[in-house]
Amino acid sequence: MRLNYLRTFFVGFAFLSICSFWNLYDSIIPLILENNFDKSDTYIGVILALDNIFAIFMLPLFGTLSDRVHTRFGKRTPFIVLGTAVAVFAMIALPFAANSLRLVVFLVALGTVLIAMSTYRSPAVALMPDLTPKPLRSKANAIINLMGAIGSIYTLLAIKFLTPKSKPGEYTDYTYVFIAVGALMVFSVIVLLLKINENKMSIKNDECEDDSEHIRGKGRMPREVRKSLIFLLLSVSFWFISYNAVASTYSRYIENVMNIKDGGFATSLLIGTIAAVISYIPVAQLSSRFSRKKIIITGVVIMTISFAAAIPIDSYNAFMYIILVAVGFGWAAINVNSYPMVVEMSSGSDIGKYTGLYYTFSMAAQVITPILSGLLIDNLNIGYRVLFPYAAFFSALALITMLFVKHGDSKPIPKNSLLESISGED
Repeated sequence: MRLNYLRTFFVGFAFLSICSFWNLYDSIIPLILENNFDKSDTYIGVILALDNIFAIFMLPLFGTLSDRVHTRFGKRTPFIVLGTAVAVFAMIALPFAANSLRLVVFLVALGTVLIAMSTYRSPAVALMPDLTPKPLRSKANAIINLMGAIGSIYTLLAIKFLTPKSKPGEYTDYTYVFIAVGALMVFSVIVLLLKINENKMSIKNDECEDDSEHIRGKGRMPREVRKSLIFLLLSVSFWFISYNAVASTYSRYIENVMNIKDGGFATSLLIGTIAAVISYIPVAQLSSRFSRKKIIITGVVIMTISFAAAIPIDSYNAFMYIILVAVGFGWAAINVNSYPMVVEMSSGSDIGKYTGLYYTFSMAAQVITPILSGLLIDNLNIGYRVLFPYAAFFSALALITMLFVKHGDSKPIPKNSLLESISGED
């Protein structure tokens, strides 16, 4: 059994599109709210939490709905195409509303984008396990996350090179950055439509799908497996609380603590993201050899130590780059394996449901963390310096809960080289 890397690469364009947008959202929307509309960190935290509030309800709904939909384009593809079209249309309005200081227009456009993104995120992510046998999903997820990282790198490069230098008293204009990300999202959907025949490939995958009765029993999950699932989902929440606090606050942290303006934060984030990209394939290979759980725990430990090490840093120096490289590796180790561990407990007919469940916990965490971290930043006398102690604390909690997870690893599979599998069939 070999992974079809080329097919997985094309499937990954859906996630590339999603990650490109969310990197833009986390990095630029807080700066617009702070600089253009003069909003507090608590207000910004509430706005940043809106997408996750929508997602808590919409991701399970549309994940389950996509399980039940059957069209000539497949189960997931219609959601991806329509959701992307609405999101891009509304997204382009954001910089124009920001530049003209029209807060109501900005918030309406932002709400439309967030709802559109929520309609297709679960279907887009579920497409990978639809087309991939269970033992190969960590490797496939490595490719998917690599594609997502490429989308993030694209956005960071767009921020770095398309953000004009602002003069004193002027607002930074991000119009070209939004247009560049919108163009990538459209391009990604076109590639997906041209290269992935969902119906044909899903039928072929069904023939390879292993029986999930050993986990689900006769339609009901055994108690010990359910316990593992609960602890795994708690771990997902804790590490997203930790990581997302840094992701959504880092641009303001760099501007306010280190006085780096006009998109200068993008350089260090770019290095951390590249570290994650380089790590995805090796992490997947290690997961096949040592187990998903062990690699996740290693990643959480690395991330916890890295956030703790960042606490005393007060200048934009080489040590910060090293820390972000370590965080990138740790996050790769977590991301490659956590989602496959959740859907390992599903059957072929309810992948969308379990994908939605995974995102319910991750998004609930991302509802909590912008508001909670924003309140701490506004009300503690150390201000933005609370960020890394906060991140280290919740990362450590994720480590504790992850130790209680006993299920979700796949059976070992024979080793195949990347080169011989690059265009092989499943």
